[in-house]
Amino acid sequence: MITITTTSALADFCARARDQDYVTVDTEFLRERTYYSKLCLVQLAMPGTDDADAVLVDPLAEGLSLDPLYDLFRDTSVVKVFHAARQDLEIFYVEGGVIPTPLFDTQVAAMVCGFGEQAGYETLVRKIARQSVDKTSRFTDWSRRPLSEAQKTYALADVTHLRQVYEFLAERLRDTGRQGWVEEELSVLTDPETYIARPEEAWKRIKTRTSSGRFLAIVRELARFREAYAQSRNVPRSRVYKDDALLELASTKPRNMQDLGRSRLLQREARRGEISEGILAAVQAGLNCPPEDFPVAAERGKQIQVNPALADLLRVLLKAKSENAGVAQKLIANTSELDRIAAGQREVRSLTGWRAEVFGRDAIRLCDGEVALAVHGNSVDVIDIVED
Repeated sequence: MITITTTSALADFCARARDQDYVTVDTEFLRERTYYSKLCLVQLAMPGTDDADAVLVDPLAEGLSLDPLYDLFRDTSVVKVFHAARQDLEIFYVEGGVIPTPLFDTQVAAMVCGFGEQAGYETLVRKIARQSVDKTSRFTDWSRRPLSEAQKTYALADVTHLRQVYEFLAERLRDTGRQGWVEEELSVLTDPETYIARPEEAWKRIKTRTSSGRFLAIVRELARFREAYAQSRNVPRSRVYKDDALLELASTKPRNMQDLGRSRLLQREARRGEISEGILAAVQAGLNCPPEDFPVAAERGKQIQVNPALADLLRVLLKAKSENAGVAQKLIANTSELDRIAAGQREVRSLTGWRAEVFGRDAIRLCDGEVALAVHGNSVDVIDIVED
């Protein structure tokens, strides 16, 4: 079991990997005590059936640079294979300014290939590689050195079994002609905007039932300050103040330290120093915000006029289409999207791209009265309506 601790050794491995069709990648990290994930280990494997071409890279080793790995990530001749890549990609984008390309996510591919919603790595290894994965080291402290043999074995298994999973899924996609479906799903993961957290947009993550413009203006400023402070100090948002405390502050609108001291939910550390000053400044900024600059709440809570009978028919159609395609229903459309379609809305994800091919086109035709649903035994068929 090889652990790379020098830049030259990493460069040698990456040079060999650039002659391969693909390389599997995984990471171990910590995020409980920081805003940004702390990268503790990188696992890499080239095609093969044993551990000979698999390595552990120790990013905490003194003097080691990940630049050779980032160069490999930019090499478009080598497919970079991950499982559930979202957090891994965020780390590499934040630390190295790079998004691996071309990218293959076996979790996304598995959903397209009929393995259900958000298929876990252990499930795919068991079903495809016919192996088991020991997850006892999953929640260990990956920043401590030296790593135990159990930790190393666990970490390496996350990329060695992934080779067989990838090869199986890639072949299945070629056979079914669904490579484009996966590429469409990966467009969000490969978009740098996915990994940029802008303080001025942080308020959109706060769940509140209040649509008052003034209240939301204060929420926006409190969320903006918290995000900027957490980023600059590399501490979790919750260490600054939690969402419930933020909403309490937006409601009580403290004007001075005495008002701030009456908060029931604010942590002790936030009642003094820079955080308390930032809170008071944010509240004041929200109070001073002119009405024309008030934020507008998302329409997620807005009531729409749904035709319940049509919505039920769309659910039947979705079930039939998902079974025929061998794709999980929720990957094609969720309940909210079906209701929006039944209410006449057409700017819906499930009516675009590959989803339109599988479900969306017939869904619109059903809504327009151009087709009907007919039951034949255990199957549901779409029947064209012929008008006299």
